Amino acid sequence: MAEIANGTNVGPPDEGGLLPLGEKPQSWAVWEADCWMSPEPFDGTTARTLDQPFPLEEEWQWEYDYSDHGLHSSLLHKTYQHGSVLLGSDRPGEYWTLVVTGPQRGRVWWLGDGCAAPYADSPSDPLEGDFLHWVRDWHVGRGWWRAE
Repeated sequence: MAEIANGTNVGPPDEGGLLPLGEKPQSWAVWEADCWMSPEPFDGTTARTLDQPFPLEEEWQWEYDYSDHGLHSSLLHKTYQHGSVLLGSDRPGEYWTLVVTGPQRGRVWWLGDGCAAPYADSPSDPLEGDFLHWVRDWHVGRGWWRAE
C-alpha cells in the first residue's frame, strides 16, 4: 500500500481517495448504521487493533441474521476493528479494508451496512481479491461495485 501510494485523492471513493496508512475516513467516527444490530453502538473513535486477526473467512450478512443480536455483537465489532487497514470509503457506512492479520491476510474486504464481503474482480474469480487487483480495478473504475 505504501509502495503504490500512501494516500492519494485520485480514485472513485467519495471521502478523499485512497487513505494514507493508518488514517480513517471522515465518516468512520460518526456514521449510523441502519443494520448494525448490536446492543453496543459502533465506536469509531477507538483505536483499531491490527495485531488481532480479522475474524471472517467468508461473506457475512448480519442484516439477515434474525437471532439474538447479542450473540453476534462481538464478531461484528471485531470485523470493523480487528486485523485490517482502512483503504477508503464509497460513502458513509461502506468501507474498503485490507486484511493484515489472520487467514484472509492480503485480501481486500468491503464492510457495508449489514454485510461484509471479500473483494473479487468477479464473483466467479475470488482469488483475485488482493490489494494489487483491487487498486487496479478501482483506479480504472472496473469491478463489481460499478455494476449499478
